[in-house]
Amino acid sequence: MLNRALALALGLSVTGMPVLAESFSRISDRDAFIGTVSGKELRMGLFGIALTVEPDGEIKGSAMGWDISGTWEWQDGYFCREMDWSGYPIPLNCQLVEAKGTEEIRFTVDKGEGDSASFKLR
Repeated sequence: MLNRALALALGLSVTGMPVLAESFSRISDRDAFIGTVSGKELRMGLFGIALTVEPDGEIKGSAMGWDISGTWEWQDGYFCREMDWSGYPIPLNCQLVEAKGTEEIRFTVDKGEGDSASFKLR
């Protein structure tokens, strides 16, 4: 279980690829966020992560073959979520959200002060 948790934590915090910061634009509004993710799957192939973030506050998907569920809300310009990865709790964290067009979205933990994870939007 610890190895699974470590792998997911890495997958949700590091992209493994260099990203040009100037190509991303901050999303600071809930409606703009919903417009970006609605009807799309957030994918990170390296870790087998596939998530949907629903307008009603639900998060669902899988990572490395294990189910993910959770909830989210928009607070003061940040995406705040908590999740469960097949019995392993992922605690509440508020994240800076940025998008590169309609193709990619990036989350940076601790309100933009921590590690980032980028997902393809499909």
